[in-house]
Amino acid sequence: MPSLKALRNRIASVKATQKITKAMQMVAASKLRRAQAAAEAARPYSARMSSVLANLAAPMQGRDDAPRLLAGTGGDKTHLLIVCTAERGLCGAFNTSIARLARDHAARLIAEGKDVKILCVGKKGYDALRRLYAKQILEVVDLRAVKRLSFVDADSISQKVLTLFESGEFDVATIFYSEFRSVISQVPTAQRLIPAQLDSEAEAAPAQTSPYEYEADEESILAELLPRNISVQVFRALLENAASEMGAKMTAMDSATRNAGEMIDKLTLNYNRSRQAQITKELIEIISGAEAL
Repeated sequence: MPSLKALRNRIASVKATQKITKAMQMVAASKLRRAQAAAEAARPYSARMSSVLANLAAPMQGRDDAPRLLAGTGGDKTHLLIVCTAERGLCGAFNTSIARLARDHAARLIAEGKDVKILCVGKKGYDALRRLYAKQILEVVDLRAVKRLSFVDADSISQKVLTLFESGEFDVATIFYSEFRSVISQVPTAQRLIPAQLDSEAEAAPAQTSPYEYEADEESILAELLPRNISVQVFRALLENAASEMGAKMTAMDSATRNAGEMIDKLTLNYNRSRQAQITKELIEIISGAEAL
């Protein structure tokens, strides 16, 4: 059985840990409000961008002169997986769930005879994937120096993707991130970026919307909007990830704080029992000594 001093030190250590986890929970809750507001504000713009692209691309379906970002390269031999995770841990299963989804997708593609290349956005995704797919990882984008995400950060990532696509490095690009639903619910999501994944509802019901007249023509507008759409979707994925990370961290730290409280109660009970046993033992020794005299 541990000594009383060891139990006191253990209780003090767990109490210090509890203070840290409680402080981290409060910090995550504070950051969550801002991150959630940013993610929710980006959703309408992203959805409207997809709707406009679907409206523009509908007349160009099946045409030979359709933009490559819309129609693709004509094959799907090589796939690029853009895995967006956090730079730090202590957020429950947030990082592992995204990495697991990307890992399962990569395993399925490899089983079908496809080539897989990976672009990691965030250190934790790289740590989770390098054990199995170290040779397939092209680059790791480090966002630790970024204090607040901006469109410039997403645009730099999209430019890397576009450069790889223009040089013929891949045929299909898919981005993996966690969609924020609530503090306790973050859904790992896979979204195809190239060829562009159009809004099926807008494409299926063009008659219900007002007709558009474009200036200039559709080809010129698509040439401008399709690269921007990749930046928009990457930016939305980063914002959703930021909100999901704070939600997962808040939940994980709340659970850790409660577990620390339960551990403190158990250690305190063991300490009191050990102290009472030691006092009883000393009393018995004193009484036995007195009776011997």
